[in-house]
Amino acid sequence: MAKTVLVLGSGPIRIGQGIEFDYSCVHCVWALREAGHRALIINNNPETVSTDFDTGDGLYFEPVTFDDVARIVRHEKVDGIVVQFGGQTAINLAERLEAEGFPIYGTSAKAIALAEDRDQFERLLLELDLPKPPGRAVRSLAEARKVIEEIGYPVLVRPSFVLGGRAMEIVSEPEALEQFYGEAEAANPGQPVLVDKYFTGTEAEVDVISDGVDTVVPGIMEHVERAGVHSGDSMAAYPPPRLSPETQGKMVRAACALARKLEIKGLMNIQFVVVDGEPYILEVNPRASRTVPYISKVTGIPMVALATHCLLGGKLADWGYTSGLWVLDPDAPAWPHTGNLAPQTGGFIAPETQDPPANRRPLWAVKAPVFSFQKLRLVDPALGPEMKSTGEVLGLDVTYEAALYKALVASGVTFRAAGQVILTVRDEDKPEAVAIGRQLVDRGYSLGATEGTFNALTAAGVPCEKLEKVSHGEPNLLQRIYTGEVSLMVNTPTPGANSADSLRIRRACIETGVACLTSIDTAGALVKALGHFADPMAAECRSIAEYVQGKVN
Repeated sequence: MAKTVLVLGSGPIRIGQGIEFDYSCVHCVWALREAGHRALIINNNPETVSTDFDTGDGLYFEPVTFDDVARIVRHEKVDGIVVQFGGQTAINLAERLEAEGFPIYGTSAKAIALAEDRDQFERLLLELDLPKPPGRAVRSLAEARKVIEEIGYPVLVRPSFVLGGRAMEIVSEPEALEQFYGEAEAANPGQPVLVDKYFTGTEAEVDVISDGVDTVVPGIMEHVERAGVHSGDSMAAYPPPRLSPETQGKMVRAACALARKLEIKGLMNIQFVVVDGEPYILEVNPRASRTVPYISKVTGIPMVALATHCLLGGKLADWGYTSGLWVLDPDAPAWPHTGNLAPQTGGFIAPETQDPPANRRPLWAVKAPVFSFQKLRLVDPALGPEMKSTGEVLGLDVTYEAALYKALVASGVTFRAAGQVILTVRDEDKPEAVAIGRQLVDRGYSLGATEGTFNALTAAGVPCEKLEKVSHGEPNLLQRIYTGEVSLMVNTPTPGANSADSLRIRRACIETGVACLTSIDTAGALVKALGHFADPMAAECRSIAEYVQGKVN
Protein backbone atom coordinates (compact mmCIF):
# COMPACT_ATOMS: atom_id res chain seq x y z
CA MET A 1 0.00 0.00 0.00
CA ALA A 2 1.32 3.44 -0.95
CA LYS A 3 2.39 5.62 1.97
CA THR A 4 3.07 9.32 2.41
CA VAL A 5 6.61 9.77 3.71
CA LEU A 6 8.28 13.01 4.85
CA VAL A 7 12.08 13.22 4.41
CA LEU A 8 13.85 15.76 6.63
CA GLY A 9 16.65 17.74 4.98
CA SER A 10 19.66 19.30 6.70
CA GLY A 11 18.76 22.99 6.45
CA PRO A 12 21.21 25.66 5.28
CA ILE A 13 24.59 24.49 4.07
CA ARG A 14 27.32 25.18 6.60
CA ILE A 15 30.70 23.70 7.36
CA GLY A 16 30.16 20.13 8.51
CA GLN A 17 26.71 19.70 7.00
CA GLY A 18 25.39 20.35 3.55
CA ILE A 19 25.50 19.04 0.01
CA GLU A 20 26.52 15.47 0.93
CA PHE A 21 23.41 15.08 3.09
CA ASP A 22 21.33 16.60 0.31
CA TYR A 23 22.61 13.78 -1.92
CA SER A 24 21.27 11.21 0.54
CA CYS A 25 17.92 12.99 0.93
CA VAL A 26 17.39 13.20 -2.82
CA HIS A 27 18.31 9.56 -3.42
CA CYS A 28 15.95 8.57 -0.61
CA VAL A 29 13.11 10.49 -2.25
CA TRP A 30 13.85 8.82 -5.58
CA ALA A 31 13.88 5.39 -3.93
CA LEU A 32 10.57 6.08 -2.17
CA ARG A 33 8.92 7.14 -5.43
CA GLU A 34 10.38 4.12 -7.22
CA ALA A 35 8.75 1.94 -4.55
CA GLY A 36 5.39 3.59 -5.26
CA HIS A 37 5.19 5.88 -2.23
CA ARG A 38 4.39 9.60 -2.05
CA ALA A 39 7.64 11.34 -1.04
CA LEU A 40 7.65 14.80 0.54
CA ILE A 41 10.69 16.79 1.61
CA ILE A 42 11.23 19.68 4.03
CA ASN A 43 14.32 21.82 3.58
CA ASN A 44 15.02 25.53 3.35
CA ASN A 45 18.17 25.78 1.27
CA PRO A 46 17.68 27.17 -2.25
CA GLU A 47 21.12 25.90 -3.36
CA THR A 48 20.32 22.20 -3.06
CA VAL A 49 18.74 19.64 -5.39
CA SER A 50 16.27 18.64 -2.68
CA THR A 51 14.54 22.00 -3.04
CA ASP A 52 14.08 21.67 -6.80
CA PHE A 53 10.36 21.71 -7.49
CA ASP A 54 10.38 18.37 -9.28
CA THR A 55 12.59 16.29 -6.96
CA GLY A 56 9.73 14.81 -4.94
CA ASP A 57 5.96 14.78 -4.81
CA GLY A 58 5.89 17.76 -2.49
CA LEU A 59 8.32 20.39 -1.20
CA TYR A 60 7.99 22.39 1.99
CA PHE A 61 10.51 25.21 1.95
CA GLU A 62 10.55 25.63 5.74
CA PRO A 63 13.13 25.49 8.54
CA VAL A 64 13.86 21.96 9.73
CA THR A 65 12.49 22.52 13.25
CA PHE A 66 10.11 20.50 15.39
CA ASP A 67 7.20 22.95 15.06
CA ASP A 68 7.45 23.15 11.27
CA VAL A 69 7.83 19.39 10.86
CA ALA A 70 4.92 18.67 13.20
CA ARG A 71 2.65 21.09 11.32
CA ILE A 72 3.44 19.43 7.98
CA VAL A 73 2.96 15.92 9.37
CA ARG A 74 -0.49 16.81 10.64
CA HIS A 75 -1.47 18.67 7.48
CA GLU A 76 -0.32 15.93 5.10
CA LYS A 77 -1.40 13.04 7.36
CA VAL A 78 2.09 11.62 6.93
CA ASP A 79 2.50 7.87 7.51
CA GLY A 80 6.16 8.09 8.46
CA ILE A 81 9.14 10.43 8.85
CA VAL A 82 12.71 9.76 7.65
CA VAL A 83 15.34 11.51 9.78
CA GLN A 84 18.55 9.62 8.99
CA PHE A 85 19.54 11.38 5.75
CA GLY A 86 19.49 15.02 6.92
CA GLY A 87 22.57 15.03 9.13
CA GLN A 88 22.59 16.16 12.74
CA THR A 89 19.86 18.77 12.21
CA ALA A 90 17.32 16.12 11.25
CA ILE A 91 18.36 13.38 13.64
CA ASN A 92 18.24 15.73 16.64
CA LEU A 93 14.47 15.94 16.14
CA ALA A 94 13.87 12.17 16.27
CA GLU A 95 13.31 11.76 20.01
CA ARG A 96 10.83 14.61 20.34
CA LEU A 97 8.93 13.64 17.19
CA GLU A 98 8.55 10.05 18.40
CA ALA A 99 7.55 11.24 21.88
CA GLU A 100 4.72 13.24 20.26
CA GLY A 101 3.46 10.09 18.56
CA PHE A 102 4.83 10.77 15.08
CA PRO A 103 6.15 7.57 13.44
CA ILE A 104 9.88 7.46 12.62
CA TYR A 105 10.82 5.13 9.77
CA GLY A 106 14.04 3.20 10.19
CA THR A 107 16.23 3.22 13.29
CA SER A 108 14.11 4.07 16.33
CA ALA A 109 14.53 7.28 18.31
CA LYS A 110 15.44 5.14 21.32
CA ALA A 111 18.33 3.54 19.42
CA ILE A 112 19.45 6.95 18.13
CA ALA A 113 19.50 8.29 21.69
CA LEU A 114 21.39 5.18 22.86
CA ALA A 115 24.10 5.78 20.25
CA GLU A 116 24.37 9.50 21.01
CA ASP A 117 24.08 9.43 24.81
CA ARG A 118 27.58 8.91 26.18
CA ASP A 119 26.74 6.95 29.35
CA GLN A 120 24.30 4.59 27.64
CA PHE A 121 26.66 4.03 24.73
CA GLU A 122 29.59 3.19 26.98
CA ARG A 123 27.50 0.55 28.74
CA LEU A 124 26.58 -0.86 25.33
CA LEU A 125 30.23 -1.10 24.24
CA LEU A 126 31.11 -2.77 27.52
CA GLU A 127 28.33 -5.32 26.98
CA LEU A 128 29.62 -6.07 23.46
CA ASP A 129 33.26 -6.09 24.62
CA LEU A 130 34.22 -3.40 22.10
CA PRO A 131 37.14 -1.08 23.06
CA LYS A 132 37.01 2.71 23.09
CA PRO A 133 39.49 5.37 24.25
CA PRO A 134 39.09 5.92 28.02
CA GLY A 135 37.09 8.97 29.03
CA ARG A 136 33.70 10.15 30.23
CA ALA A 137 30.98 12.73 29.74
CA VAL A 138 31.21 15.52 32.31
CA ARG A 139 29.11 18.51 33.31
CA SER A 140 31.67 20.72 35.04
CA LEU A 141 35.30 21.78 34.80
CA ALA A 142 35.97 20.06 38.13
CA GLU A 143 34.64 16.76 36.72
CA ALA A 144 36.80 17.21 33.62
CA ARG A 145 39.92 17.65 35.76
CA LYS A 146 39.04 14.53 37.74
CA VAL A 147 38.69 12.47 34.55
CA ILE A 148 42.04 13.77 33.25
CA GLU A 149 43.71 12.78 36.53
CA GLU A 150 42.61 9.22 35.77
CA ILE A 151 43.45 9.02 32.04
CA GLY A 152 46.23 11.62 31.65
CA TYR A 153 47.02 14.19 28.95
CA PRO A 154 46.59 14.69 26.01
CA VAL A 155 42.81 14.60 25.89
CA LEU A 156 40.15 15.41 23.33
CA VAL A 157 37.57 17.88 24.67
CA ARG A 158 34.36 18.26 22.68
CA PRO A 159 30.66 19.08 23.05
CA SER A 160 28.06 16.37 22.52
CA PHE A 161 25.31 16.35 19.86
CA VAL A 162 27.14 18.62 17.38
CA LEU A 163 28.44 18.09 13.85
CA GLY A 164 31.65 19.13 12.14
CA GLY A 165 33.81 18.89 15.25
CA ARG A 166 32.53 22.27 16.43
CA ALA A 167 34.43 23.50 19.51
CA MET A 168 36.53 20.30 19.59
CA GLU A 169 40.12 20.60 20.72
CA ILE A 170 43.12 18.47 21.67
CA VAL A 171 44.31 19.65 25.10
CA SER A 172 47.85 18.78 26.13
CA GLU A 173 48.32 20.81 29.30
CA PRO A 174 46.28 22.02 32.31
CA GLU A 175 46.69 25.70 31.41
CA ALA A 176 44.62 25.28 28.23
CA LEU A 177 41.85 23.14 29.74
CA GLU A 178 39.71 25.93 31.21
CA GLN A 179 39.50 27.87 27.93
CA PHE A 180 38.67 24.90 25.73
CA TYR A 181 36.25 23.37 28.23
CA GLY A 182 34.34 26.67 28.31
CA GLU A 183 34.15 26.76 24.50
CA ALA A 184 32.86 23.17 24.35
CA GLU A 185 30.26 23.88 27.03
CA ALA A 186 29.07 27.03 25.26
CA ALA A 187 28.74 25.22 21.90
CA ASN A 188 25.78 23.17 23.16
CA PRO A 189 24.44 24.56 26.47
CA GLY A 190 22.77 22.05 28.76
CA GLN A 191 24.50 19.05 27.20
CA PRO A 192 27.51 17.23 28.66
CA VAL A 193 31.08 17.80 27.49
CA LEU A 194 33.05 14.73 26.36
CA VAL A 195 36.58 14.24 27.66
CA ASP A 196 38.51 11.34 26.09
CA LYS A 197 42.08 10.17 25.97
CA TYR A 198 43.65 11.28 22.69
CA PHE A 199 45.34 8.43 20.83
CA THR A 200 47.84 9.17 18.07
CA GLY A 201 46.86 6.44 15.64
CA THR A 202 45.35 5.79 12.23
CA GLU A 203 41.74 6.84 11.83
CA ALA A 204 39.36 4.82 9.70
CA GLU A 205 35.62 4.74 9.21
CA VAL A 206 32.93 2.34 8.12
CA ASP A 207 29.50 3.04 6.63
CA VAL A 208 27.03 0.17 6.95
CA ILE A 209 23.52 -0.63 5.80
CA SER A 210 21.45 -2.88 8.04
CA ASP A 211 17.92 -4.28 8.11
CA GLY A 212 18.01 -4.80 11.88
CA VAL A 213 19.56 -8.27 11.60
CA ASP A 214 21.90 -8.55 8.59
CA THR A 215 24.44 -5.90 7.69
CA VAL A 216 26.18 -4.80 4.48
CA VAL A 217 29.62 -3.20 4.84
CA PRO A 218 30.46 -1.68 1.43
CA GLY A 219 34.01 -0.86 2.46
CA ILE A 220 36.46 0.64 4.93
CA MET A 221 38.06 4.04 4.42
CA GLU A 222 41.44 4.82 5.94
CA HIS A 223 42.41 8.41 6.68
CA VAL A 224 45.73 9.65 5.35
CA GLU A 225 46.17 12.10 8.23
CA ARG A 226 46.57 10.61 11.68
CA ALA A 227 44.01 11.04 14.46
CA GLY A 228 43.49 14.66 15.47
CA VAL A 229 42.38 16.00 12.08
CA HIS A 230 38.60 16.06 11.65
CA SER A 231 37.30 13.32 9.34
CA GLY A 232 35.77 15.96 7.06
CA ASP A 233 39.20 17.60 6.63
CA SER A 234 41.14 14.36 6.20
CA MET A 235 42.10 12.66 2.99
CA ALA A 236 40.69 9.14 2.94
CA ALA A 237 41.72 6.12 0.88
CA TYR A 238 39.60 3.21 -0.26
CA PRO A 239 40.42 0.37 0.09
CA PRO A 240 42.56 0.94 3.21
CA PRO A 241 46.23 0.78 2.13
CA ARG A 242 47.77 0.09 5.55
CA LEU A 243 45.19 -1.77 7.66
CA SER A 244 45.78 -5.51 7.90
CA PRO A 245 43.01 -8.00 7.07
CA GLU A 246 42.92 -8.90 10.78
CA THR A 247 42.28 -5.27 11.78
CA GLN A 248 39.66 -4.87 9.06
CA GLY A 249 37.99 -8.04 10.31
CA LYS A 250 37.76 -6.62 13.83
CA MET A 251 36.20 -3.41 12.48
CA VAL A 252 33.63 -5.30 10.40
CA ARG A 253 32.63 -7.54 13.30
CA ALA A 254 32.28 -4.50 15.58
CA ALA A 255 30.12 -2.73 12.99
CA CYS A 256 27.86 -5.74 12.53
CA ALA A 257 27.53 -6.33 16.29
CA LEU A 258 26.58 -2.69 16.88
CA ALA A 259 24.12 -2.61 13.98
CA ARG A 260 22.32 -5.70 15.29
CA LYS A 261 22.30 -4.55 18.94
CA LEU A 262 20.97 -1.10 17.99
CA GLU A 263 18.54 -2.67 15.52
CA ILE A 264 19.74 -0.27 12.85
CA LYS A 265 17.38 -0.06 9.90
CA GLY A 266 19.11 1.98 7.26
CA LEU A 267 22.51 3.65 7.50
CA MET A 268 25.10 3.93 10.27
CA ASN A 269 28.63 5.36 10.35
CA ILE A 270 31.36 4.26 12.77
CA GLN A 271 34.69 6.05 13.27
CA PHE A 272 37.70 4.18 14.64
CA VAL A 273 41.23 5.01 15.72
CA VAL A 274 43.62 2.10 15.16
CA VAL A 275 46.54 1.78 17.60
CA ASP A 276 48.95 -1.16 17.19
CA GLY A 277 46.40 -3.03 15.09
CA GLU A 278 43.58 -2.61 17.63
CA PRO A 279 40.57 -0.54 16.45
CA TYR A 280 39.04 1.67 19.16
CA ILE A 281 35.57 3.10 18.56
CA LEU A 282 35.55 6.91 18.61
CA GLU A 283 31.89 7.45 17.79
CA VAL A 284 28.85 5.94 16.15
CA ASN A 285 26.40 7.98 14.08
CA PRO A 286 23.08 6.19 13.43
CA ARG A 287 22.51 8.15 10.21
CA ALA A 288 23.98 8.86 6.80
CA SER A 289 27.49 10.30 6.84
CA ARG A 290 29.22 12.71 4.48
CA THR A 291 31.09 9.75 2.93
CA VAL A 292 27.96 8.00 1.61
CA PRO A 293 28.09 9.60 -1.88
CA TYR A 294 31.79 8.81 -2.12
CA ILE A 295 31.61 5.14 -1.17
CA SER A 296 28.41 4.59 -3.19
CA LYS A 297 30.06 5.83 -6.39
CA VAL A 298 33.25 3.85 -5.86
CA THR A 299 31.68 0.50 -4.95
CA GLY A 300 28.65 0.65 -7.21
CA ILE A 301 26.43 -0.26 -4.23
CA PRO A 302 23.31 2.00 -4.14
CA MET A 303 23.64 2.66 -0.42
CA VAL A 304 20.78 5.12 0.03
CA ALA A 305 18.32 3.09 -2.07
CA LEU A 306 19.25 -0.04 -0.13
CA ALA A 307 18.93 1.80 3.20
CA THR A 308 15.53 3.21 2.17
CA HIS A 309 14.35 -0.32 1.39
CA CYS A 310 15.45 -1.40 4.89
CA LEU A 311 13.86 1.51 6.75
CA LEU A 312 10.55 0.70 5.07
CA GLY A 313 10.77 -2.78 6.59
CA GLY A 314 12.47 -4.62 3.73
CA LYS A 315 15.32 -7.12 4.06
CA LEU A 316 18.80 -7.12 2.56
CA ALA A 317 18.06 -10.60 1.25
CA ASP A 318 15.45 -9.02 -1.05
CA TRP A 319 18.37 -7.42 -2.92
CA GLY A 320 20.51 -10.55 -2.94
CA TYR A 321 22.51 -10.00 0.24
CA THR A 322 21.92 -13.28 2.03
CA SER A 323 25.00 -14.26 4.01
CA GLY A 324 24.73 -11.92 6.99
CA LEU A 325 28.16 -10.28 7.19
CA TRP A 326 29.59 -8.60 4.11
CA VAL A 327 32.63 -6.58 3.12
CA LEU A 328 34.63 -5.90 -0.03
CA ASP A 329 37.44 -8.37 -0.58
CA PRO A 330 40.69 -6.43 0.11
CA ASP A 331 42.64 -8.83 -2.14
CA ALA A 332 40.53 -7.67 -5.10
CA PRO A 333 39.71 -4.04 -4.29
CA ALA A 334 38.59 -3.28 -7.84
CA TRP A 335 35.49 -5.41 -7.78
CA PRO A 336 32.44 -3.33 -6.71
CA HIS A 337 30.58 -6.28 -5.25
CA THR A 338 30.53 -7.84 -1.85
CA GLY A 339 32.33 -10.72 -0.20
CA ASN A 340 31.74 -12.71 2.95
CA LEU A 341 33.66 -12.18 6.15
CA ALA A 342 35.17 -15.47 7.26
CA PRO A 343 34.68 -15.27 11.07
CA GLN A 344 36.99 -18.17 11.87
CA THR A 345 40.05 -16.48 10.35
CA GLY A 346 39.22 -12.81 10.16
CA GLY A 347 40.02 -13.00 6.46
CA PHE A 348 37.81 -12.28 3.47
CA ILE A 349 36.55 -14.45 0.64
CA ALA A 350 34.73 -13.47 -2.54
CA PRO A 351 31.44 -15.13 -3.52
CA GLU A 352 31.93 -17.75 -6.22
CA THR A 353 29.22 -16.19 -8.36
CA GLN A 354 30.77 -12.72 -8.41
CA ASP A 355 34.19 -13.17 -9.93
CA PRO A 356 35.79 -9.96 -11.24
CA PRO A 357 36.41 -9.61 -14.98
CA ALA A 358 39.59 -11.18 -16.30
CA ASN A 359 42.68 -8.92 -16.25
CA ARG A 360 40.86 -6.33 -14.15
CA ARG A 361 43.31 -4.05 -12.33
CA PRO A 362 42.61 -2.81 -8.78
CA LEU A 363 40.65 0.38 -8.34
CA TRP A 364 41.88 2.92 -5.79
CA ALA A 365 39.92 5.95 -4.67
CA VAL A 366 41.15 8.87 -2.58
CA LYS A 367 38.90 11.58 -1.15
CA ALA A 368 40.49 14.99 -0.56
CA PRO A 369 38.94 18.01 1.18
CA VAL A 370 38.52 21.39 -0.52
CA PHE A 371 38.92 24.57 1.50
CA SER A 372 37.78 28.18 0.99
CA PHE A 373 40.50 29.94 2.94
CA GLN A 374 40.84 32.68 0.32
CA LYS A 375 37.27 33.76 1.06
CA LEU A 376 37.33 33.00 4.80
CA ARG A 377 40.08 35.44 5.62
CA LEU A 378 39.98 35.16 9.43
CA VAL A 379 40.26 31.37 9.46
CA ASP A 380 43.59 29.73 10.27
CA PRO A 381 44.21 27.07 7.59
CA ALA A 382 45.94 24.77 10.10
CA LEU A 383 44.04 21.48 10.31
CA GLY A 384 42.72 20.17 13.61
CA PRO A 385 39.73 18.46 15.23
CA GLU A 386 37.28 21.20 14.17
CA MET A 387 36.14 20.90 10.55
CA LYS A 388 37.04 23.70 8.11
CA SER A 389 36.60 22.22 4.63
CA THR A 390 33.75 23.36 2.38
CA GLY A 391 33.78 20.53 -0.16
CA GLU A 392 35.59 17.43 -1.35
CA VAL A 393 36.89 15.79 -4.50
CA LEU A 394 37.59 12.22 -5.55
CA GLY A 395 40.71 10.84 -7.23
CA LEU A 396 40.42 7.47 -9.00
CA ASP A 397 43.08 5.32 -10.61
CA VAL A 398 44.45 1.80 -10.77
CA THR A 399 47.31 2.67 -8.38
CA TYR A 400 47.11 4.27 -4.96
CA GLU A 401 49.79 6.85 -5.80
CA ALA A 402 48.04 8.02 -8.96
CA ALA A 403 44.70 8.33 -7.16
CA LEU A 404 46.47 10.31 -4.41
CA TYR A 405 48.00 12.68 -6.95
CA LYS A 406 44.70 13.28 -8.74
CA ALA A 407 42.87 13.98 -5.48
CA LEU A 408 45.51 16.46 -4.32
CA VAL A 409 45.58 18.35 -7.63
CA ALA A 410 41.78 18.42 -7.88
CA SER A 411 41.53 19.80 -4.34
CA GLY A 412 43.73 22.76 -5.25
CA VAL A 413 47.18 21.62 -4.09
CA THR A 414 49.30 22.96 -6.95
CA PHE A 415 52.91 21.87 -6.64
CA ARG A 416 55.04 24.19 -8.75
CA ALA A 417 57.70 22.49 -10.85
CA ALA A 418 60.29 25.14 -9.95
CA GLY A 419 60.94 26.79 -6.62
CA GLN A 420 61.97 26.02 -3.09
CA VAL A 421 60.17 23.68 -0.69
CA ILE A 422 60.10 25.18 2.79
CA LEU A 423 59.70 23.02 5.86
CA THR A 424 59.01 24.34 9.36
CA VAL A 425 57.59 21.61 11.54
CA ARG A 426 56.99 20.82 15.21
CA ASP A 427 59.49 18.64 17.04
CA GLU A 428 57.54 15.37 16.83
CA ASP A 429 57.30 15.71 13.03
CA LYS A 430 61.02 16.27 12.41
CA PRO A 431 61.95 12.61 11.75
CA GLU A 432 59.28 12.39 9.05
CA ALA A 433 60.29 15.81 7.71
CA VAL A 434 63.82 14.44 7.22
CA ALA A 435 62.50 11.51 5.15
CA ILE A 436 60.29 13.85 3.11
CA GLY A 437 63.13 16.31 2.58
CA ARG A 438 65.49 13.56 1.41
CA GLN A 439 62.97 12.34 -1.17
CA LEU A 440 62.40 15.88 -2.47
CA VAL A 441 66.14 16.54 -2.82
CA ASP A 442 66.54 13.24 -4.67
CA ARG A 443 63.94 14.54 -7.16
CA GLY A 444 65.82 17.78 -7.72
CA TYR A 445 64.02 20.20 -5.37
CA SER A 446 65.89 22.65 -3.15
CA LEU A 447 64.89 22.97 0.51
CA GLY A 448 64.62 25.80 2.99
CA ALA A 449 63.83 25.47 6.69
CA THR A 450 63.71 27.38 9.95
CA GLU A 451 66.35 26.69 12.60
CA GLY A 452 64.94 23.58 14.34
CA THR A 453 63.93 21.81 11.14
CA PHE A 454 67.13 22.99 9.41
CA ASN A 455 69.24 21.41 12.17
CA ALA A 456 67.35 18.11 11.88
CA LEU A 457 67.75 18.04 8.09
CA THR A 458 71.44 18.93 7.97
CA ALA A 459 72.24 16.51 10.82
CA ALA A 460 70.78 13.79 8.63
CA GLY A 461 72.84 14.89 5.64
CA VAL A 462 69.99 16.54 3.74
CA PRO A 463 71.13 19.79 2.04
CA CYS A 464 69.02 22.77 3.08
CA GLU A 465 69.09 26.58 3.27
CA LYS A 466 68.55 28.10 6.70
CA LEU A 467 65.73 30.66 6.79
CA GLU A 468 64.78 32.97 9.64
CA LYS A 469 61.36 33.22 11.19
CA VAL A 470 59.31 36.28 10.26
CA SER A 471 60.59 38.59 12.99
CA HIS A 472 64.12 37.17 13.38
CA GLY A 473 66.04 38.68 10.47
CA GLU A 474 66.72 37.90 6.82
CA PRO A 475 66.23 35.94 4.66
CA ASN A 476 62.94 35.04 6.32
CA LEU A 477 59.97 32.90 5.36
CA LEU A 478 57.60 35.75 4.56
CA GLN A 479 60.03 37.43 2.17
CA ARG A 480 60.65 34.16 0.37
CA ILE A 481 56.93 33.53 -0.10
CA TYR A 482 56.15 37.02 -1.45
CA THR A 483 59.02 36.93 -3.96
CA GLY A 484 57.39 33.94 -5.66
CA GLU A 485 60.30 31.57 -5.00
CA VAL A 486 58.35 28.95 -3.04
CA SER A 487 56.73 25.90 -4.63
CA LEU A 488 55.43 24.31 -1.42
CA MET A 489 55.19 25.15 2.28
CA VAL A 490 55.02 22.42 4.93
CA ASN A 491 54.12 24.06 8.24
CA THR A 492 52.89 21.88 11.10
CA PRO A 493 51.93 23.99 14.13
CA THR A 494 52.14 22.75 17.70
CA PRO A 495 48.63 21.88 19.00
CA GLY A 496 47.23 24.63 21.20
CA ALA A 497 49.92 27.12 20.17
CA ASN A 498 48.68 30.29 18.45
CA SER A 499 51.82 31.82 16.99
CA ALA A 500 51.06 35.07 15.17
CA ASP A 501 54.09 34.50 12.93
CA SER A 502 52.93 31.02 11.93
CA LEU A 503 49.48 32.34 11.10
CA ARG A 504 51.00 35.12 8.95
CA ILE A 505 53.02 32.52 7.05
CA ARG A 506 49.98 30.37 6.33
CA ARG A 507 47.87 33.35 5.28
CA ALA A 508 50.69 34.60 3.01
CA CYS A 509 50.68 31.22 1.24
CA ILE A 510 46.95 31.52 0.62
CA GLU A 511 47.31 35.06 -0.72
CA THR A 512 50.11 34.09 -3.11
CA GLY A 513 48.73 30.73 -4.22
CA VAL A 514 51.47 28.65 -2.59
CA ALA A 515 50.29 25.22 -1.45
CA CYS A 516 50.54 25.10 2.35
CA LEU A 517 50.26 21.71 4.05
CA THR A 518 49.72 21.75 7.81
CA SER A 519 49.81 17.98 8.37
CA ILE A 520 53.03 16.01 7.96
CA ASP A 521 50.93 13.07 6.76
CA THR A 522 49.51 15.13 3.87
CA ALA A 523 53.04 16.19 2.93
CA GLY A 524 54.15 12.55 2.98
CA ALA A 525 51.22 11.61 0.76
CA LEU A 526 52.12 14.31 -1.75
CA VAL A 527 55.74 13.17 -1.96
CA LYS A 528 54.58 9.57 -2.35
CA ALA A 529 52.27 10.62 -5.18
CA LEU A 530 54.94 12.70 -6.93
CA GLY A 531 57.30 9.74 -6.83
CA HIS A 532 54.91 7.72 -8.97
CA PHE A 533 55.24 9.95 -12.04
CA ALA A 534 58.23 10.85 -14.15
CA ASP A 535 56.02 13.69 -15.37
CA PRO A 536 53.12 14.49 -12.99
CA MET A 537 51.26 16.27 -15.77
CA ALA A 538 51.02 12.94 -17.59
CA ALA A 539 48.38 11.61 -15.17
CA GLU A 540 45.47 10.24 -17.19
CA CYS A 541 41.90 11.32 -16.47
CA ARG A 542 39.05 8.92 -17.19
CA SER A 543 35.38 8.85 -16.18
CA ILE A 544 34.33 7.18 -12.95
CA ALA A 545 32.17 4.75 -14.96
CA GLU A 546 35.20 3.53 -16.92
CA TYR A 547 37.09 2.79 -13.71
CA VAL A 548 34.19 1.17 -11.83
CA GLN A 549 33.19 -0.94 -14.83
CA GLY A 550 36.75 -2.18 -15.31
CA LYS A 551 37.44 -0.51 -18.66
CA VAL A 552 40.81 0.90 -17.53
CA ASN A 553 43.80 -1.46 -17.53
